[in-house]
Amino acid sequence: MARYTDASCRLCRREGQKLFLKGTRCYTDKCAVARRSQAPGQHGAKKKKLSEYGLQLREKQKAKVFYGVLESQFRKYFEMASNKKGITGENLLQILELRLDNIVYRMGLGTSRAEARQIVRHGHIAVNGKKVNIPSYLVSKEDVVSIRESSLNDEKFKLIMEQTAGRNVPAWLDFNADKKQATVVELPKREDIDLPVQEHLIVELYSK
Repeated sequence: MARYTDASCRLCRREGQKLFLKGTRCYTDKCAVARRSQAPGQHGAKKKKLSEYGLQLREKQKAKVFYGVLESQFRKYFEMASNKKGITGENLLQILELRLDNIVYRMGLGTSRAEARQIVRHGHIAVNGKKVNIPSYLVSKEDVVSIRESSLNDEKFKLIMEQTAGRNVPAWLDFNADKKQATVVELPKREDIDLPVQEHLIVELYSK
């Protein structure tokens, strides 16, 4: 599957804000957005007034980059959100939050979503006691996400959790740091999601 392999910091600079793609680096003075706030490229310093379509497109791109999702999969999530009861934009963000790689990141078991995705792919994670190595797996309410028993004593996770110790675990996850597991106690609401995006613009873009 095709995936973006260029410098992650260029993506944050393109959106003009931190999307926390580089883990702990994003909280330091080395963050590219803090050092160079203009968009990448020869004409990055020039600010252009975006059209209505341009604003909608930027919001969609921001959400895709934040969760590390490709266009085809993002559109699939939008269709799922459209078919659910409730507000489509909020449904979309809820679906993205319930991806297994995102939940591993929210638990503090990955310094970034990219690292959390890799941890899932390498078979370190279980859902309800069963190994799941698919980052896009959608977790449901009352599911239990944990590190597999064979990986519990891996020094890597001890180091990661030391680096992410100050990160807040969202209220919709009941996290047990000692057992390194979390239970989805409720589905995430919009106020629980820290994505700086105007989701209604994404809905307008796809509804054309």
